[in-house]
Amino acid sequence: MNRRILLVGAGDVGLRAARELLTQGDEVWALRRHPAATEHERLHWLAADLGEPETLRGLPRGITHVAWAAAPDARTAQAYARVFTDGVKHVFGALDCGVLQRVAFVSSSAVYGEHGGGPVNEDTPPAPPGHNGRILLEAERWLAGQGLPAVALRLAGIYGPGRTQLLDRLRAGQARAPVEPPHWANRIHVEDAASALVHLLTLDDPQPVYIGCDDTPQPLHELYAYLADLLGAAAPAVGPAPAGVGSKRLDNARLKSSGYALRWPDSRAGYAALINA
Repeated sequence: MNRRILLVGAGDVGLRAARELLTQGDEVWALRRHPAATEHERLHWLAADLGEPETLRGLPRGITHVAWAAAPDARTAQAYARVFTDGVKHVFGALDCGVLQRVAFVSSSAVYGEHGGGPVNEDTPPAPPGHNGRILLEAERWLAGQGLPAVALRLAGIYGPGRTQLLDRLRAGQARAPVEPPHWANRIHVEDAASALVHLLTLDDPQPVYIGCDDTPQPLHELYAYLADLLGAAAPAVGPAPAGVGSKRLDNARLKSSGYALRWPDSRAGYAALINA
């Protein structure tokens, strides 16, 4: 029997995941405030606001899988809580959870905090330094506490087509990075972020948490210098580390051992393809 999937949040990652699911023959409903009229003809759109529970009345019955790829529309604590505190409770309060077989929840490696450039895996205790990681971790724990068949995908920084802010800053000479001590950065291509979400949504007997990143954590100043050279721009100046992220080297061994093969294992090649395109 085909899976009946509710995609919560149909932005870049969500829509890429939806296309993969549709090619597998799944029935997919995509929920967001303003549906896109030009998307795949077999994608069922649902117009709803996660912060307004009355808009979630009448969700399809018999949903077997939920892919949560929603994102807040601002970086404030209030915006995060609206999506990941209120929104999670509103959606699962409106669903028939008795028939759910899997919930795949897109979270963030921001839950881990600062580790001085050291290695981090799924067994590393979370210590989120900012409201984003704290609220995401609370949402993960709420899902687990409801007894739902949930798995969290903690993504590194996403890059890919349409995500050119860093390249624009490098071209303009506005990017900065620390050198001593170096700040270790982690990346995942948007294609891998979406495909890893689909993989975990359909994986038999998954672990409760997976880190989603590529194979090449790098000191931020080295990555920036490499990209500046590709762009023909000046090498970036020394500056402070990004706030609220933490320096760490993420380990993706659990995701790869589950059978997922990265399409873009090295962000340097991924960025080069983006620049060339």
